[in-house]
Amino acid sequence: MTSPIEKLREYGYELPAPRPPVASYVPVTRAGNIIYVSGQISSSEAGVITGRLGDNMNVVQGGNAAELCAVNILAQVVHIGGFRLEDIKQVLKLTVLVASDPEFFEQHLVANGASNLLVGVLGDKGKHARAAFGVVALPFGAAVEIDAVFEVEG
Repeated sequence: MTSPIEKLREYGYELPAPRPPVASYVPVTRAGNIIYVSGQISSSEAGVITGRLGDNMNVVQGGNAAELCAVNILAQVVHIGGFRLEDIKQVLKLTVLVASDPEFFEQHLVANGASNLLVGVLGDKGKHARAAFGVVALPFGAAVEIDAVFEVEG
């Protein structure tokens, strides 16, 4: 059986070391078996993926940015939350913010980048409720920001 980390590698990713918060918040909080991961922006070792959907980015580029957000969320779960990916019982909810031109209406398709990665890595445990919004701007000019709620074991 392929582990979630091995599945993540099949997507071409390793879990990055999480970046420390840049404002007054904590990256992960826990209430019982529910963990909340603060918004993670579209970034990689190369830097922040910036842009506005419908202006200088297309849906495929936005989906790739959302996928990076999901990888960063999983990194927070493991490195800050102290859980293994195998400890995730269910991804409960994602909130996806997409920097968008006012005439861009496909935020839901951009959000699929994150949703598809989570299901691909976690299987049925990765299926979740979701909201996707277009916003004028995100921190550091990021194209996408996503926060998440998980149920974990233990």
